[in-house]
Amino acid sequence: MKGRLFMRSARSTIVLAAVLMLALYAAPSGASGTTLSARTLRNKASDNNGYNEPLCQSRTSLCIDAYDNPGDDYVGHDEPSLEFKSSVPGSGNDITYRLTLPKEPPTRPRQSGQGATWNFQLRPTFWFGLTLCDSQSAPEFTTRCKPDSDTNNLVNPDPTAPDYIGKHPGNAFMELQFYGPGYVPQFEGFGCTAHQYCAAMTIDSFSQDQNTGVFNTAACGNYILGGVEPINWAYITKSGVSQAPANPLFTGTFSAPNLSAVTPDATKDLFMSPGDRITIHLHDTEAGLRVDLFDRTTGQRGSMTASVANGFGHILYRPHSETCQEAPYAFHPEYSTANPRGNTWSAHTYNVAFSDEIGHFENCLVVDAAFNCAKPGFQDPGGLDPDDDNNFCVPGSDSTLVQINGCFSGDGDWDGQSYRLDWPGTDPNVTQDRALHPQPVLFTSPLANGDTNYSTIAFETDLPRIEIAGAQDNAPFCNRTTGADCVNPPNGAAFYPFFSTRQHAGTCTWQEGGDLLPGTTNDFGGSSTTEFGPLLLTVYPTAGFTTVSRYNNFNSGDIANPCPMG
Repeated sequence: MKGRLFMRSARSTIVLAAVLMLALYAAPSGASGTTLSARTLRNKASDNNGYNEPLCQSRTSLCIDAYDNPGDDYVGHDEPSLEFKSSVPGSGNDITYRLTLPKEPPTRPRQSGQGATWNFQLRPTFWFGLTLCDSQSAPEFTTRCKPDSDTNNLVNPDPTAPDYIGKHPGNAFMELQFYGPGYVPQFEGFGCTAHQYCAAMTIDSFSQDQNTGVFNTAACGNYILGGVEPINWAYITKSGVSQAPANPLFTGTFSAPNLSAVTPDATKDLFMSPGDRITIHLHDTEAGLRVDLFDRTTGQRGSMTASVANGFGHILYRPHSETCQEAPYAFHPEYSTANPRGNTWSAHTYNVAFSDEIGHFENCLVVDAAFNCAKPGFQDPGGLDPDDDNNFCVPGSDSTLVQINGCFSGDGDWDGQSYRLDWPGTDPNVTQDRALHPQPVLFTSPLANGDTNYSTIAFETDLPRIEIAGAQDNAPFCNRTTGADCVNPPNGAAFYPFFSTRQHAGTCTWQEGGDLLPGTTNDFGGSSTTEFGPLLLTVYPTAGFTTVSRYNNFNSGDIANPCPMG
């Protein structure tokens, strides 16, 4: 949707998750909001041939994992991340990065899974994130959220305290997602075009009162984009005007959506080429959080504002209502600085962050008529994986460039390209590494207010969250209460990517891959185990006006920023 969307084939049955995403764009967003009745939803579900699993409860989705499961298989979103922290006012709402988009190797991937690896096989997307206000999102103690203010940062675990974490204002999480070229396009997979990148602003909320455990009305079930985790979604456009309303409520007729409304469009959307150098500016405005992208290679610009005018909205928390209700809403950053913890409901603890999204591609020699993998690639000599049988494979004939079959379900046994020595910097033969592996994504530490470096960083990966039964196929499973059997790298992985630094374009720059990237200046121990560090115990508000603690992440702890932007 957000990149996190799925259609089984451009010429075949549309999975409900994709219908949800696509159909909302045909729906107008009135100033007074919209409603959808439970009866209408039930009728629509009966017309959909059983494809009624909420998007964020699918192992194929890219939604942020909640700290605990609101539904079966609501996990699988592997996100190695880099957090940036600062006490400078503006560091939580005026943020500038520089990014160089990675190029592909000269060799193309093979159908078997051997040969070269391209970026679409390592990741469906990478993104730059930020915590936002949403007065109708968890923890649902109050409907007030003062934008751009650290007074929102209530994290005390004592329920009797005025700053108890369960009293935290509602929060959402924004991801500025970049989608690479070369494979099946939105919204069948994760791509844009055969040769160029595009980007989208995506915002996840969470429809639960964490203090009671009560979720929103059932009327906001299968036909809300994201289910219990409603999603706003909009491309970055050259005009700054959304191609269609960004809000998550599906209100159109249940029929094949008008794909022209959401197909990447070179006349409207900002397209960027591999190797382009991009300046990213995230900043608050009166209308809402605004993203500006400036392609310094081509001189082109694009933007998107999380505004009412662009059709952004939130799902109203009405647990006893017979209708699902949405209202226009402008999303603003929740904090003034980058020091506060992120939202109260996600597995991760980040606020200002870069994150990759890995583990969503596996090769398949034969895709059957039900879009399952009937014959796997060489990574699975022992037979099919459980994750190859979820109806989320696509034939190579649908690709815009690299015509190989692929399966997008979460890689529960850790054997796809994301978990092999297929990353840049993993082959000691530099010539072969460059011939078979893509270039790394390169990005700087951010600047606050355009001129001030962030003093602190932390490495974090949510592996414990996705090593539990229902997400991981390989026993033993992680016990997130005790930390037993929570491991890095994960069980079955030959490799897990990590961050390192280098000099690029005259400044210190972060890169991701292995320990053999030329020009590396700091590898933080040279492995994911040394870099991401020990288990982190995190406190969450839960039903009964109390808290629960979970080991959901490995986290390095705070480190003085070793790579300030020069």
